[in-house]
Amino acid sequence: MAEEPVVNDTSTEEPVKEAPAEEPVVNDTSTEEPVKEAPAEELVTEEVKSHLFAIRTTGGQEKVVMRILETRARMNKIHIQSVLWVDNLKGYVVIEALDPSAAYQAIEGVRHIRGQLRGELEFKDIEGYLIKKSIVATLAVDQTVEITGGPFKGMKATITRIDHEKEEATVVLLEASYELPVTVDANYLKISVGFGSKD
Repeated sequence: MAEEPVVNDTSTEEPVKEAPAEEPVVNDTSTEEPVKEAPAEELVTEEVKSHLFAIRTTGGQEKVVMRILETRARMNKIHIQSVLWVDNLKGYVVIEALDPSAAYQAIEGVRHIRGQLRGELEFKDIEGYLIKKSIVATLAVDQTVEITGGPFKGMKATITRIDHEKEEATVVLLEASYELPVTVDANYLKISVGFGSKD
């Protein structure tokens, strides 16, 4: 039979106890006030005023000029905020810069640039190119229009009803032998000037 191990009960050593985790000492007598974060409304943000300049380009090269200027701006070689090219604005790109000298430095040595218009542009000068106006808003009942797209392209018609939500108009074709009401997308309608009424 195996002998049991002898346990010495007369040992004077106490088992090792873990010391309790010390809590951080808080100095209540400190005269320093805790640092407070400033509320958002107290933070001062400096508004940067930028200026718009029209740059004359070789016809058909507006997109090329815009890409060159964008690349130079990304590489921090020039200090401009943005470059705008609008399809309806032939032969020009618009640069947004902090001042005229920044705009001049931006276009210096760029191919296809023919010069810079004197003075600055106001936002209202280019606003019409940026914000598309709804065609439906310009239409009215009993107005004579020309249809510019779809199966009735080129025909004249009179508006009988306008649906502003769907941007559609119901028109009566003037060139048909009988009254034929048709619903047409408002984008396919152009106000006809100087067209007399049907005989």
